[in-house]
Amino acid sequence: MYKVIVTDPISESGLKALTEHDAFQVEQRVGLEPEVLAEVIGDYDALIVRSQTQVTRDIIQAADRLKVIARAGVGVDNIDIDAATEKGIIVINAPAGNTIAATEHTLAMMLALARNIPQAYGSLTSGKWERKRFKGVELYQKTLGVVGMGRIGTEVAKRAKGFQMNILGYDPFLTEDRAKKLGIIKASLDDIAAQADFITVHTPLTPETRGLINAEYFEKTKKGVRFINCARGGIIDEQALVDAVNSGKVAGAAIDVFEHEPPETPGLTQNPRIIVTPHLGASTTEAQEKVAESVSEEIRDILTSGSVQHAINLPHISATVKQKIKPYLTLSEQMAELLMQIFKKAPKNIKINYYGELFLEDTGLLTRQMIKALLSYYLDSSINIVNVMQVLKAHGLAYSVQKNAAHKGFTNFIELEIGNGEDKATIACTYLSGFGGRIVSVNGYRLDMEPERYLLYIDHMDVPGMIGNVGSILGKGKINIGSMYVGRETIGGKAVMVLTVDKPVPEEIRSDILRINDLNDVQFAEINIEESVD
Repeated sequence: MYKVIVTDPISESGLKALTEHDAFQVEQRVGLEPEVLAEVIGDYDALIVRSQTQVTRDIIQAADRLKVIARAGVGVDNIDIDAATEKGIIVINAPAGNTIAATEHTLAMMLALARNIPQAYGSLTSGKWERKRFKGVELYQKTLGVVGMGRIGTEVAKRAKGFQMNILGYDPFLTEDRAKKLGIIKASLDDIAAQADFITVHTPLTPETRGLINAEYFEKTKKGVRFINCARGGIIDEQALVDAVNSGKVAGAAIDVFEHEPPETPGLTQNPRIIVTPHLGASTTEAQEKVAESVSEEIRDILTSGSVQHAINLPHISATVKQKIKPYLTLSEQMAELLMQIFKKAPKNIKINYYGELFLEDTGLLTRQMIKALLSYYLDSSINIVNVMQVLKAHGLAYSVQKNAAHKGFTNFIELEIGNGEDKATIACTYLSGFGGRIVSVNGYRLDMEPERYLLYIDHMDVPGMIGNVGSILGKGKINIGSMYVGRETIGGKAVMVLTVDKPVPEEIRSDILRINDLNDVQFAEINIEESVD
């Protein structure tokens, strides 16, 4: 008999997969104090929470029997993932349960925005009759720009077509073929700015998307455009939005999510042309039932058959395999992160080659680690090595893995190539016993580089004074160089320089470096230097 404890309010109908199964005993003990939960958690095989229960390290360390922690929802900020992983406990969530709810809320917000429904309601209930004041616009034959064509963005696009809107879709991984199948037009962010009457955002919040819609972007848009954000607070610069609405460049906005909740930006929630709701995207009876059903069914499958679909943390691998590939777990992730930032485009195809003794090993975990690092640059942190292949497939990306017993000059050698059309980039690494991980090649240039957190990748011509010119600019900016790695094709030919630096390089300093004669490109990169959980 498996024992499951539920410590937050969960839809009872959503728990049927467990309550109606002979092998499970479910106890609902809502509102337990942390110390009480720590005392009793040792009796249970699975724990189901929403956002109220804080699953801390102390609770997890007391959970000697626990095998699964389930979050009936998307976010897992209230669960100590590292502690759970160290304890060998699988953490799962329900990433798709709120798709329809969020989609419909987006459409509701767009309609309310087009027809001034909240404002008209407020006016009428205060005793006024102002028909002329609240004249709206139609969605029919208007152009909708959908920024982010994941699950929710795709569903919004499908439903907007029912209003006979023209749909422009932007996503780093959207292909022409997928856009054609959806009946939409693949577009750039600038295309959407120039053509869209309505713009709705559905990207995850990442360093790349934070402030994606900002004052500069508002300047590019059509006068009278309307914005909707039911995705994540921070994608739209709130102050810039308020300014654009007040200036008349933006006709209005409908916002469900905020940089800080409750919102703090002055003028955002009291503006008559900005509709706001308190993060209601997933707040439907059906969505709450779906997330409960999702985690209940997965708990059942994990404990009865070992099937895992939505794990947030690392899956179990054998101790033997773990020991052999452990040196490459962090290294492979680091080189993928670096290559992604050098390439500057979303990859359409991925090639991974393993050489040497890795030919005989199960390298599936390394493959997933690299692909996760590549996709995470544009997508959100919910990607993990368990679901990364499903994400890869969902975005229609191609990948291949080859193994070769040849040593390429090293006992083991991993080469990663990404491409987008005619453009491609490559990187390779190895692990040297006694010296640690090394990146030994970037875009065909030989290097011997130890990964560090902050890096400058510089593409230039091999001319005298180049290193000194770069160093002088960094020195004036009070940025210290830790180490330098250079590679060149021929004397006086094309070359690269990789510098490790002690802190991030501001954009203005990068721009100064770009002005150096015979220097083609410079990219600042930041990579994770923490060891992967083993």
